[in-house]
Amino acid sequence: MIEAAEQSWSVYLIRTSHNALYCGVTNDIYRRFNQHQAGKGAKALKGKGPLVLEWSSNFESKTVAMRAEYYIKQLTKAKKELLVSSKLCIVVDENQQMQLKMKTP
Repeated sequence: MIEAAEQSWSVYLIRTSHNALYCGVTNDIYRRFNQHQAGKGAKALKGKGPLVLEWSSNFESKTVAMRAEYYIKQLTKAKKELLVSSKLCIVVDENQQMQLKMKTP
């Protein structure tokens, strides 16, 4: 299956009312966030609102976005918070491997 070249995929972090960070992937971040807000998204977010979209990043394909989502889910909460604060960013190398890098001012 070939992905449409113009289709963008995003990975996002949503903060719950309990201060937890939920990570997901989508090709339409606003539609997906509205689904989560309406209780029609992930079961993990039901009843945990209000929800806040804290962070998102675009990736070149669904495959890369899903790898980034998996990578982020393995991070500690402290590192996820650094992503949210824009002190860290995710870099994808030519082999589609993920790395965290400190952002330089």
